[in-house]
Amino acid sequence: MGRLRRACSSRLLLPGAVVFGVALGGVLAFGVGGANGLNQSQRSYGDSAIRYYYPPKSYIPAGQALFETFCSSCHGSDGAGTSRAPNLVGVGPATIDFWITTGRMPAENPYAIQAPRKPAKLSNQEALEVAAYVNSLDPSRPAIPKVNLKDANVAVGADLFSLNCAACHTITGAGDELAFGTYAPSLRAATPTQVAEAIRTGPGNMPRFSGNLTNAQVADIDAYVTEYIQHPTNPGGFALGGVGPVGEGFVALLFGVGILALVGYWIGERT
Repeated sequence: MGRLRRACSSRLLLPGAVVFGVALGGVLAFGVGGANGLNQSQRSYGDSAIRYYYPPKSYIPAGQALFETFCSSCHGSDGAGTSRAPNLVGVGPATIDFWITTGRMPAENPYAIQAPRKPAKLSNQEALEVAAYVNSLDPSRPAIPKVNLKDANVAVGADLFSLNCAACHTITGAGDELAFGTYAPSLRAATPTQVAEAIRTGPGNMPRFSGNLTNAQVADIDAYVTEYIQHPTNPGGFALGGVGPVGEGFVALLFGVGILALVGYWIGERT
């Protein structure tokens, strides 16, 4: 509890959870300047909350071989996309790393409405190698984030999560159905890097938070997700699946009303 500090009321909070439709093929560069403004000699950037780094160029040959084996059949040998998958040129290393490390890519069904999270087919090292190769086609941002959770403010993260994320992922991070067969996934398996990557790149239907959330705010949300959502204290007792009011209401109806009905029946029989 020592890390739960009072949120500063002057902190700027900008809503963004109502924005949808950001597809993988439409993910653009993060920050000012974008892909064309990236200095290729700049291997990292950021601040004390998050440092963004690029996979080393020595990873490119191995990444190209992996790309040709696992990705080119859908995204094309040049990464420019086909009718089966979007263009990857210029999406930035964080986008590639997120989709591979979460197991969403390589896709089992390229025509599925939404790629589900599943055990990753490639290792974290191989994900970085593929990211290095794709980035070599057009050096771009966002790079891969390294989040400093030690100095994050979990109380502020809870407020930011409620404002920007809970509308889709639910307040417990369990995920929920959206529209047209899409859904906001559960956050309970996401790593700190994946949380930051998702915020900065906007995978699938998720909005991309670039300029409206600072690195410190992203780190605060990350700390809240990876600490309190993934490791809840459940002070009220049973977690009931961690789905929030839905599960609690079901239990209340099943047991509360059920017990009252049995008591009423017992009283009626005695009279």
